[in-house]
Amino acid sequence: MERVFIFDTTMRDGEQSPGASMNIAEKLHLAGQMEKLGVDAIEAGFPSASEGSFHSVSQIAQKVRNAHVVAISRVRKEEIDCAWSAVKAAARPRLHIFIATSDIHLDHKLKMSRDKVIDAVVTSVRYATSLSGHVEFSAEDASRSDRDFLCRVFEAAIDAGAEIVNIPDTVGYAVPDEFFELVSYVRSHTPNIHRAVLSVHCHDDLGLATANTIAGLRAGARQAEVTVNGIGERAGNASLEEVVMSLHVRADRLNLATGINKPEIYPTSRLVATLTGIVVQPNKAVVGANAFAHQSGIHQDGILKNTTTYQIMEPETIGLSRNRLLLGKHSGRHALKKKVEELGHNLSEAELDHLFKKFKELADKRREILDEDIEVLVAEEIFRVPDVFQLDYLNVVSGTVAVPTATVKLKVRGREFQNAGFGVGPIDAAFNTIAKMVGTRSSLVRFSIQSATGGTDAQGEVTVRLQEEGLTALGKGADPDIITASAKAYIDGLNRMEHLKKNLIPRGKERTWSGPVEI
Repeated sequence: MERVFIFDTTMRDGEQSPGASMNIAEKLHLAGQMEKLGVDAIEAGFPSASEGSFHSVSQIAQKVRNAHVVAISRVRKEEIDCAWSAVKAAARPRLHIFIATSDIHLDHKLKMSRDKVIDAVVTSVRYATSLSGHVEFSAEDASRSDRDFLCRVFEAAIDAGAEIVNIPDTVGYAVPDEFFELVSYVRSHTPNIHRAVLSVHCHDDLGLATANTIAGLRAGARQAEVTVNGIGERAGNASLEEVVMSLHVRADRLNLATGINKPEIYPTSRLVATLTGIVVQPNKAVVGANAFAHQSGIHQDGILKNTTTYQIMEPETIGLSRNRLLLGKHSGRHALKKKVEELGHNLSEAELDHLFKKFKELADKRREILDEDIEVLVAEEIFRVPDVFQLDYLNVVSGTVAVPTATVKLKVRGREFQNAGFGVGPIDAAFNTIAKMVGTRSSLVRFSIQSATGGTDAQGEVTVRLQEEGLTALGKGADPDIITASAKAYIDGLNRMEHLKKNLIPRGKERTWSGPVEI
């Protein structure tokens, strides 16, 4: 079978999902898991976007030893220099250069002629190859570009030194047979295409990202650009797990294989969901909670007789064990460590010690600790940004005849403050009081509550999204008391917003932040 390279862009394109920003510690943790998963390339970010982006790419480059670490930039010398500075310490650094090629973008965004675009591609790719032996070029909005012009651009990029050329369906406009024809056309009409690997990068605006990716691979592309759980800009990207398992299950038809360590698929999916706060929908292919569930009596009867009657892959293939290790108050540190590793977390001894203490506190309240409880604990106790605001005390009075009132005691940068406030309900009262105490200008754009586990003693898990000055921050909190969980989530979101405001700033006068990268 022919080899397909898996290019993961969860930390770049995936992070562009609203509210999905990860801090440096979270990205480093995810990079380690990506190495275990066996991806061929990790797109670590857009270094010229901000100080925080530059440092996270730089630290990931120093950590990752096996996969290519990729930094993206536009066709600008200063951005290419910045990308190279961030990624050059990697064992296998790669520069990723892009510019739009569709007339829509040329006329309305770039205000450039086709010849000017080709000149910019040649100049930037040639300069990038003088720095790195591995350069990829992407033609943004390729699926809506003139095909002959697209081939001219790719020919110029390859002549300038690009070893990979990428065909993005940037806005998810293509349908599978059309995308197959586009990839085939590029292969047959680009004279030097044999000197480069052809890549595809598909978005899911019409729900066709995985289908288009498979179509592109069938047409001869040999790199698939994907994200875990399919997260990404707007409707998301082609899903890593769907592409990989499609190639695995239908190897008979496609004759293509990846180097992915498939038992790490489910732990990686769970980790990304934990870090980003983007819950995997139950009916999500491959990794959804219902992906291996059978409720129909006819289906259950068939499965009991032979699993292949209604199941085309085994859960163990993606790392989903049938024998779940259940934890309780008598469980030891070793059992907790094993469970944490199953969920995709590789913690230090100090982190495990801290988590074990919190686990015991929770186990005293709950008879049985489920996977979801452990994930909540990890998210709350391990992947936290430095606390500017800390909740010391919360008391809420509410009822059918009482005005909802919250009394809150906070530590703000180490100093204690106490105040009280009112609201239309208990959670509104708590939020109003906290907002007044910290003086935030953030607006609450999303508030959701779900049960992390079953039972009346279940932890309520609250997710909030805050917006301020163009920044979006995710906050999460969990507690058997949903009002307390809500306050924790709100304060976590405020802390993350402070972290973003501190780090998402231009690195120097030579660079300005122009928003997320979309290819």
